[in-house]
Amino acid sequence: MITLLLSLMLGGAAGGVSAVWLHWWALPIGVATALVALFATGRVLKPRIESHMKRAQDILANGQKRLNHKVAQWQIRPPGSVRQAQLEIERDQRAFIEKALEEINRLGPWEKWSLLLKKQTATTKMQLHWQLRDMREVDALMPRAMFMDPMSLAMRLARMIMLEAPPEKLRKTFEKSVARLRYKQGALVYATYAWALTQRNELDAAHKVLIDACDKIENETLKRNKEAIANNQPKKFSNAGFADEWYALWLEEPPKPKVQRQMPTRGGRPF
Repeated sequence: MITLLLSLMLGGAAGGVSAVWLHWWALPIGVATALVALFATGRVLKPRIESHMKRAQDILANGQKRLNHKVAQWQIRPPGSVRQAQLEIERDQRAFIEKALEEINRLGPWEKWSLLLKKQTATTKMQLHWQLRDMREVDALMPRAMFMDPMSLAMRLARMIMLEAPPEKLRKTFEKSVARLRYKQGALVYATYAWALTQRNELDAAHKVLIDACDKIENETLKRNKEAIANNQPKKFSNAGFADEWYALWLEEPPKPKVQRQMPTRGGRPF
């Protein structure tokens, strides 16, 4: 915001000076000066903003890498308690997400200099708090966030479902969401809304949504759900085919993993 105001002030000053001597050229000179000032300020701020964003991305990527390694080790040598293992994963994930949030929060002083930065940081923080299931922060950030990609659009629908938003309001939000998506995108958005309709036993509406989705998107999970509704078998409706994307919306709990126990030897010890 400050960047734009300074640019307009410089442009206005340049235009005012030009009006005295060049008359008809005053407006284009003022506009050109404002654009140059905006561009120059952006060039100065961009490296600083990108450095913080990259550090946050590295924290998340490295944290997830360590978590994946730990899970892989557990598959080779199962933990003594599955519940304790899940708690450890949640604790580790929370630690690196909170560290990434600290890095994003360091962009706060720069938000006033950029029109989009405030929305970009709000969007990123909303998504990170969503992973932590910190819905109080999510609700505070959503009005300032941008919803452009399928996952964030599905998050907004999911939160409305959690809060039991009126069906008409949910429908309008869904229609606005799919209107923003490119062709062959947004399978998760369609699946989320169809799930909500199925939960309310609005099977005809769910079937229409899935027909529309299948006409635009090639997705096996959407096809199976469409067939389940068409055959009057709503209990067979399942978004499990979206795997982590679906369960990350917190509308359903993922199935508990089956841990293979190592076979004991004659002495009672595992191999």
